Amino acid sequence: IEMRSIHQPAPTYVEQSTEAQILVTGIKVLDLLAPYARGGKIGLFGGAGVGKTVLIQELINNVAKAHGGFSVFAGVGERTREGNDLYHEFIESGVNKKGGGEGSKAALVYGQMNEPPGARARVGLTGLTVA
Repeated sequence: IEMRSIHQPAPTYVEQSTEAQILVTGIKVLDLLAPYARGGKIGLFGGAGVGKTVLIQELINNVAKAHGGFSVFAGVGERTREGNDLYHEFIESGVNKKGGGEGSKAALVYGQMNEPPGARARVGLTGLTVA
C-alpha cells in the first residue's frame, strides 16, 4: 500500500493527455446528449432525491463490467444510510467483493453530513488521491 498526502500539486499540462476521447457510459441518453470526456472530471449536481446516486451507481456498474475499469465514489455530505445502501448494492451487483480487496472495482470514500465541514472538505481531496 502506498501512502500519499491528500494535499498534492495538480498534474502539469505535460503529464496530461491532450487527446480528446469520449467516455462511453453505456447510458444512451448521456452518450448522445451530454457525453463525458474520458479522463476528465465529472460533477453531478442536483437537489435531494432526484437520482444522482442512482445514475452514479449505473455509471460505476457499466465502467466495471463492460470495460473492466476502476471507479472512485467520493460521497461528500452523504447520509449514512445511503452510503451503506450503496456499499451493499455494489456487493450484490458484483462490482465489489465483501470487505473490499482483490476483485473490487470501486473505492468508496465518505464524509457524512453529521461530520464537521473540515472533515467533509477533505473527502473530495481523498477521493482524488485514491483515483
